[in-house]
Amino acid sequence: MEEVTLLIVLVIALALFFDFTNGFHDTANAMATPIATGAMKPKVAVTLAAILNLVGAFLSTEVAKTISSGIIREGDSGILISPELILAGLIGAIVWNMVTWLYGLPSSSSHALFGGLIGAAIVGFGVNAIDYGVLLSKVIFPALLAPVTAGLVAFAATKMAYSITRRYDGRPDGRSGFRYAQIFSSSLVALAHGTNDAQKTMGVITLALVTVGMQDAAQEGPQLWVVIACALAIALGTYMGGWRIIKTLGTGLTAVKPAQGFAAETSTAATILASSHLGFALSTTQVASGSVIGSGLGRRGSSVRWGTAGRIGVGWLLTLPAAAIVGAAAAFIAHLGFWGVMLDAALGLGFIIFIFLRSLRDQVGHETVVNEVAASADAVKITRPSKRSGTVR
Repeated sequence: MEEVTLLIVLVIALALFFDFTNGFHDTANAMATPIATGAMKPKVAVTLAAILNLVGAFLSTEVAKTISSGIIREGDSGILISPELILAGLIGAIVWNMVTWLYGLPSSSSHALFGGLIGAAIVGFGVNAIDYGVLLSKVIFPALLAPVTAGLVAFAATKMAYSITRRYDGRPDGRSGFRYAQIFSSSLVALAHGTNDAQKTMGVITLALVTVGMQDAAQEGPQLWVVIACALAIALGTYMGGWRIIKTLGTGLTAVKPAQGFAAETSTAATILASSHLGFALSTTQVASGSVIGSGLGRRGSSVRWGTAGRIGVGWLLTLPAAAIVGAAAAFIAHLGFWGVMLDAALGLGFIIFIFLRSLRDQVGHETVVNEVAASADAVKITRPSKRSGTVR
């Protein structure tokens, strides 16, 4: 009994740490653009994002239900996945999140979690442990459709914004009023992020509790203390800033003009909120990037940096299989029994410490990222027409 209790404590601790990494990994989705355009100062932006992530985590639990009783077949109607395998899956997700954070790659924390859990479950119970219908309908299809949908909405919104404000063409910062609107739109993205991403960790903890009988499998949704703990973890992670990811997105895709930023953020928030309501566990990183690309295409004279978009896309493709491989390896070690689980925990902790120490060689903080992001307007290059044809800003 003591071993089971210790194991559950380890699983919950790792799940909350993953939630923490999710927070600082995805802060840039909402806040890189308003930081770049000067709508908000960096520390103010991440503080606001943290608060709204905390609030958003309490607004919906549909995504948590997808994780806890959807992708992995558990309970009387399926396999009884063990806490050891859940721990192994979390290690796979955390390892990938830490690696991509170190290199400033805005990968999907969501897909890292799914990959880790899927890899561990397949090692433990074979390919039948996964409900592929739920995986396709709630994860894969949304991953393909959501960025495209958000991009199309952002494209149309950008076209509309520039059409309505055409009288400001040729005036320096003629549309600077959109900076104030960005405070609202970026806040909405942060709120939407809390309604989707915090739920995934709630689902994992709920799944672990079900496996040891600490929660009835028939009970819908996570327990209140799980909701509170996950909300606080993702909010704390968001407050830490994730400056490396903000730097990458700020100099790659998200450093757009205020009108574009407002359009991109609004379409991102709308897509995420709709998906959370439907229980789709999508990647906010992919949705935000799709929105920014759409807003860039929607502005006359602009061109998106497809090289940066391509590198981010490769990271997306690698996330799920890479996390699955690490999760599978951790599951093999966990099969050694209690001491195998302890070895997994020790290796995971050692890797986290190694990444942290490695990051000290090239520190990126709010005081260093501002200039990088503010100078990154080349993410969407603007061609200035001659005065005869009119200037588009």
